[in-house]
Amino acid sequence: MALTGGCYCGEIRFEAGGDPVMKGECHCRECQYISGGNANDFMAMPTALFHYTKGAPKQFTRSGIESPVTREFCGTCGTPILARSPALADAVILKVGTLDDTSVFGQPQMIIQTADAPSFHHIQEGIPAFPRWPG
Repeated sequence: MALTGGCYCGEIRFEAGGDPVMKGECHCRECQYISGGNANDFMAMPTALFHYTKGAPKQFTRSGIESPVTREFCGTCGTPILARSPALADAVILKVGTLDDTSVFGQPQMIIQTADAPSFHHIQEGIPAFPRWPG
């Protein structure tokens, strides 16, 4: 699978290859901040087959929390591009909304962190859902 995408203003562009390691939807509080209040749809893609083709993102890693992720985003328009997590060291966690063709996502394979979902979040039936990370 070959994916392309970028930020809202066009200053950041990327390519990702290989098969998705995971396709998911996360409802954790941290993702709610990043998404503006919604769940976060993501595709984890192999790090070795990911690269930026235009621009360089800004990065942010929150201190004071256990196993923080590093978030990469456009420094001009603020679009969240991806996260790098210690839990998925061989994958980049791409935000589905940054893909040129969002239809490649289809639907999540799993829904995670549902314990943090506020009442207005929709948890789709028929997809494995977990209150935290599946263990």
